[in-house]
Amino acid sequence: MAGHSKWKNIQHRKSAQDAKKGKIFMRAAKEIYTAAKEGGPDPEMNAALRLAVDKAKASNMPNDNIERAIKKASGTLDGVSYEEVIYEGYGPGGSAVMVEILTDNKNRTASDVRHAFSKSNGNLGENGCVSFLFDRKGYLVIDRTTTNADEDEMLLAVIEAGAEEMETSDEVFEIYTEPEQFKSVKASLEEKGFLLDTAEISLLPQTYNDLSVSDQEKLGRLIERLEGLEDVQEVYHNGKMD
Repeated sequence: MAGHSKWKNIQHRKSAQDAKKGKIFMRAAKEIYTAAKEGGPDPEMNAALRLAVDKAKASNMPNDNIERAIKKASGTLDGVSYEEVIYEGYGPGGSAVMVEILTDNKNRTASDVRHAFSKSNGNLGENGCVSFLFDRKGYLVIDRTTTNADEDEMLLAVIEAGAEEMETSDEVFEIYTEPEQFKSVKASLEEKGFLLDTAEISLLPQTYNDLSVSDQEKLGRLIERLEGLEDVQEVYHNGKMD
């Protein structure tokens, strides 16, 4: 993961998502539904649900929407059943692409994802074709404008919290953890008074693939098409987007 900031690669995704609040809320509701269905409806006893609720609130999702998703999962409201699926494929310039899905209709979603790849000079692949190029990590970001801590002070706080690695840029501190340590690291940093701009379990590329300007543009269009699909939760890739 070192050597190229994930922060630079997610700016396009963040700006696109900010322009689609309705779809953000729909995806957040599905994520809450799945977490509550698997681990129970109490966020205090269900870490995955608590994280999903925190993400939904960070997107300004109304509390009524959050409660409705939890009630659906617990059987209080009638609702459909969602299934988690991961699709893998190849984007422009040989970039590796992972797509996390939450769907109530796998056939429809597979067709939509395949169409998005084919329209963007990419190919949907078999399970396992690119997943070995990614590691699942906890990923946290602190905007440097929200803290007076310098790099040395921040590094000390990160080490004390039990994180694995930190990268620094002029804009942010990027912190990486093992998935099992994510919750405790997040809690420790919040207890120290740091405001987290991003806090998620993410798929991070082991290395980044250099792309031509043309292939960067094509990959950007592929990401837009995929994120425009209702069932897509997250899109990960290893293309270096300058």
